[in-house]
Amino acid sequence: MSDLSRLLKESWALVEDKQDKVAGYFYARMFLSNPQLRDLFPVQMDVQRTRLLSAIVTAMQTIEDPERFAEYLGSLGRDHRKFQVVPEHYTEVGKALVEALRTFAGEDWSLEYDQAWRDAYQAMSERMIAAAEADTNPPVWHAEVLTHERRALDVAVFTCRPMEPLNYRAGQYVSLECSYQPRLWRPFSIANAPNKSGELEFHVRSLGAGWVSGALVRRLVPGDMLRLGAPMGTMTLDRKSTRDIVCVAGGTGLAPIKALVQELTQFNRTRWVHVFFGGRTRDDLYDLEELSELAAAHPWLSVVPACSADEGYAGEQGDISDVVDRYGPWREHDFFVAGPIAMVRATLRKLTELGVPSVRVKYDSFSK
Repeated sequence: MSDLSRLLKESWALVEDKQDKVAGYFYARMFLSNPQLRDLFPVQMDVQRTRLLSAIVTAMQTIEDPERFAEYLGSLGRDHRKFQVVPEHYTEVGKALVEALRTFAGEDWSLEYDQAWRDAYQAMSERMIAAAEADTNPPVWHAEVLTHERRALDVAVFTCRPMEPLNYRAGQYVSLECSYQPRLWRPFSIANAPNKSGELEFHVRSLGAGWVSGALVRRLVPGDMLRLGAPMGTMTLDRKSTRDIVCVAGGTGLAPIKALVQELTQFNRTRWVHVFFGGRTRDDLYDLEELSELAAAHPWLSVVPACSADEGYAGEQGDISDVVDRYGPWREHDFFVAGPIAMVRATLRKLTELGVPSVRVKYDSFSK
């Protein structure tokens, strides 16, 4: 571990249990010093605060891996073009971030920690700015909603078509804004592989009082316009691998898994693919019919649905991570995991127990 990485992790430990306060102070300080930046952010800042901390932690985790560090920050820089961010904004953000960390770390904060964060942030911002300046794509894509179908009380599947070509890889996600909740961007996985029509499919579950998810499930209609950010995420296929594949999906985490399976139908002949699709009740298995049709058409594909809280369900019972365990061994497989945060974490723990090397497990960590 480099000195920089060590200093970042040590200093982060001083504020880790105060993340909400750090984020709140950071935004308050930034907006106080630069009121014009407030218009770049949504009125409701609760989710935005979480995203800031998630980006910081992810960057810290990848700083020791130059390739992952560059890939993650490059995609983040391209995505931030939708906020009309310019290089000068990065300077102000860096000042506010270091001040917030220093304030809540208290007496244990040192000059070494201060300089480490300045150095790390400088490296992060340089990569983000360079990626944004080199990007020839639009800052945002305007897309028209084509179809909208309620698959369950709180789940909708809809399709849209961007006005300009949007190049992405199966398994990636984009941030999305709708007219019903302006300036509120939320990440959603694209549920289909790239196709000639340019259409994109999304699966959305309305999460409690979720501002955006609720609007997308209950209010969105064909003809509405959406705005999409740049594609992000690393949960993509390695076509060089010859290992068989296991996909584990929970709820609408099925979206990127379905896109990966669609891509595999275009070229795969030799790799067995096992899809485990879990939900609390059978209503959560909202796309099982289409998955079953794919399995019937492709002998190398198997689908195992499961319910964790539906005693009358005739199929597999239990948490999806435990169901996967029952079907092993899996040490020689590539894994893709997507779904609610708790489900992803449980599955990652189970795969570690089963001896699956972490380098063979792909997942993207973001909350919807």
